[in-house]
Amino acid sequence: MDLEARSLQPGVKASLLAKLREYKADLNKLKKEFKRISSPNAHDELLESGIADMHSVSAEQRDRLSMSVERLNQSSERIKESRRTVLETEELGISILEDLHQQRQTLLHAHNKLYDVDSAIDKSKKVLTTMSRRITKNKWIVISIIVALVLAIILILYYKISHG
Repeated sequence: MDLEARSLQPGVKASLLAKLREYKADLNKLKKEFKRISSPNAHDELLESGIADMHSVSAEQRDRLSMSVERLNQSSERIKESRRTVLETEELGISILEDLHQQRQTLLHAHNKLYDVDSAIDKSKKVLTTMSRRITKNKWIVISIIVALVLAIILILYYKISHG
């Protein structure tokens, strides 16, 4: 509950954290009272004093005792509810952590694929650059051959005309 409260908006977070502290303090008080009352010595002392003072106990004291027992029962119920809430929160946290782990694995897998694609693109760029250079080189060779043939034809025509 503490983690959930801390992840909320600041306005809501402060009030929820204050309530959570109060609940924790109440829970600790109730635990101490429960331990004190449920200890074997305290129980025996209550029984012994109850038997000795049974005749002198007034109706007011009986009412206080019954109210105390009722508060103890209510406190026990609140502790049980708190434990259930803690267990539910823990299960939710585990579920969230599992989801986050799966998402992390997915992101890592996507990152690896992206790295592979980037590597393939780099290789493709190198191949295309090499091909472009070869095309340019071949164009220059063809242009050189054409110029050489044109010059040869002009020379042949010139010799034929001038000697002929």
